[in-house]
Amino acid sequence: MKHGKNYLDSAKLVDKNKQYDVEEALDLAVKTKTAKFDETVEIHIRLGVDSRHADQLVRGAVVLPNGTGKTVRTLVICKGDKVKDAEAAGADYVGAEDLVEKIQKENWMDFDVVIATPDMMGLVGRLGKVLGPRGLMPNPKAGTVTPDVARAVTDAKAGKIEYRLDKTNIIHCSIGKVSFGPEKLRENFDTLMGAVIKAKPAVTKGQYIKSCVVATTMGPGIKLNTGKFGV
Repeated sequence: MKHGKNYLDSAKLVDKNKQYDVEEALDLAVKTKTAKFDETVEIHIRLGVDSRHADQLVRGAVVLPNGTGKTVRTLVICKGDKVKDAEAAGADYVGAEDLVEKIQKENWMDFDVVIATPDMMGLVGRLGKVLGPRGLMPNPKAGTVTPDVARAVTDAKAGKIEYRLDKTNIIHCSIGKVSFGPEKLRENFDTLMGAVIKAKPAVTKGQYIKSCVVATTMGPGIKLNTGKFGV
């Protein structure tokens, strides 16, 4: 893959053989942004687990103290009194069969988070093949299958992110925007890493955090010193 001049100039600032402390890495990430837009800062964490085993899955959700810097569009599938609760909390779309049908027939996907009450999961299940591959399927562990739809909407809008292993045992998450600056990014990073460490499966042996890389959307990867995490 060919990179532009700006990327190559930024890459010169990063020592590929060095593992940086978190503060230094985030400071570098901000300095190595190359795009004119406000780039997202991403974290990629490789874990010493095997996602093929159910008892080693690492998945959950956490509200970042400084948000994500993104406007989150929420879709809530519910009925009865929950409709008013969701609307009052600021949900962008609220409905039931009508929304499911719109997604199925029109391939409508103008939302970022799907929340559903437990009694609606039979209906939502019809969307598994559409929402699943996009990581949008509501899940109790992520707090998106819940009777408290108002709280779920508020959390999503405040910067709640979901973390989960991919097939290569890596968690990919954004922790904010370059414009946040190193201090706010550090607070978000610490919150996410703390949640991932807390979610460590009991059966895991050996080193849990194998590697961790931070990068902006268009910038070079910066390796972190994982020994500092103590797991």
